[in-house]
Amino acid sequence: MFSDAAKRNGGVRIYLDQPLQLDPSRGTETTVGELADVVGELSARLWAAGVRPSERVAIYKTNNFDIVLLACAAARIGAVPALLSPALPAPIATELLRRLDQPWLLTDTDKIDSSFGGNAPAEAAHRVLVTAGQEIDGTTALSDYAGAARREPVRLHPRQPALITHSSGTTGVPKLAVHCGDSLWHRMLPQKIMAWPIRRTETAALCMTFVHSRFYNALRVFLDYGNPMVIATDHDPKRIARLFAHTRPGYVETHPNTYIDWEELTDAPLAPLANVRCFGGTFDAMHPRTIQRMLGASHRRFPIFLQLYGQSETGPVCVRFFTRRGAAKTAARFIGIPVPWFVRLRVTGHDGKPVRRKEIGHLEVKISSRILTYLGEQDRYAEQLRGKWWRMGDMGSRDRWGRVYLMDREVDQIDSMDSNLKTEDILMSRLEELREIAIVAGSSGEPVPVICTKGEQPLDMQRWRLATSDLPPMAAPVQLPFDEVPRTSTWKVQRSELTRLLGRAKSGQA
Repeated sequence: MFSDAAKRNGGVRIYLDQPLQLDPSRGTETTVGELADVVGELSARLWAAGVRPSERVAIYKTNNFDIVLLACAAARIGAVPALLSPALPAPIATELLRRLDQPWLLTDTDKIDSSFGGNAPAEAAHRVLVTAGQEIDGTTALSDYAGAARREPVRLHPRQPALITHSSGTTGVPKLAVHCGDSLWHRMLPQKIMAWPIRRTETAALCMTFVHSRFYNALRVFLDYGNPMVIATDHDPKRIARLFAHTRPGYVETHPNTYIDWEELTDAPLAPLANVRCFGGTFDAMHPRTIQRMLGASHRRFPIFLQLYGQSETGPVCVRFFTRRGAAKTAARFIGIPVPWFVRLRVTGHDGKPVRRKEIGHLEVKISSRILTYLGEQDRYAEQLRGKWWRMGDMGSRDRWGRVYLMDREVDQIDSMDSNLKTEDILMSRLEELREIAIVAGSSGEPVPVICTKGEQPLDMQRWRLATSDLPPMAAPVQLPFDEVPRTSTWKVQRSELTRLLGRAKSGQA
């Protein structure tokens, strides 16, 4: 990606919110051409270390944009980068390394210290290469191969494995999703078409996990179009306010729950969101309150919020645009229409047969961007297939115009509620003090709302009773500090883990 973009747009600026961990001397302002050179140098080092085409290279390191450069460097010599979130606990990361079957491991000393107590997981890897910090027992510093001879790119067959990412892990140990060049291309193409109106003209700010395939699609689009970019690792609103006030992005994309934290930017000094022409939202459906506030913070004449619905296994499935006027009237569970020309979607019952319009069932798609398999779990992958149709694990419906409505994840359904997600949207809109709400099943199957408030302020129970008076009966709300809610790398709530935490807390009290 970088070398191709450098030939056309080598001088385009890229702003980082923190220096590269593997080369801090480069600072925070660079160009596409300079980063292409970094990728070329890193790929030469990896080859000199012994990495070869089709070998797996796991990247589990401190969160920094150099994750992306290392992944691109591995791919440049035909290796298969396997991206493990820095947020994964060490036992989960070790299990995924085991599934990868003795991969090369790229990490850093700080990560070895924080996750493995200073002892490199050499037994789980073919070799451990340290990308930053001092090498320790069982590791080799990647810098030892500095100055190695540059290599020409190795291009794999379009249907060979080219990238491995993991699922969100909302229901337990993440699955390892195997992508190929063909599936990634079919994800990128519709996104490139959608981004055509802002090609070259707008600075694109990306603040999302570096271990999700979505980041690489977005990066490729803006590298190809020659847009200046802002890459943010830290999503803290105060730091983002300063960064955006300086760079004035016209396109912004982050995780849905990060947007909630950024609601405070709508009234921030220097108006950091004032120049945003388009907000992008993927990974999960957005709360209407948050969409309205983002659009209200822009001073552009006709800002839009672009929402893509999909999953790691499929890429984008549905698309929807919000305007200032439309966001205030929207039905929160309406997630858009299937991406025209690229996606076919149907709703089926438990018997696998299509259901009638407006009837709730399983969402299934026929799509060219589907992953090849789950690594080491082919049977689990096959369970989701219905011929050429892929069952997404979400429940929803379609209306007479083909619009898609999302109700709940199949595993999160509660019998006494039509839709947990719909109820959460309503409460987020009615109670501005809420920072997060997740409704999960209690020990007896009753809905238990778990809430976090802004500033960790105590919940006003009178306001809560008023806000829930016309909603299905629920147990008393459980308030948790925001940082104690289990989350995935894309900041989704791990509902199954949250349910287990609540169960253990109840047993302890008993």
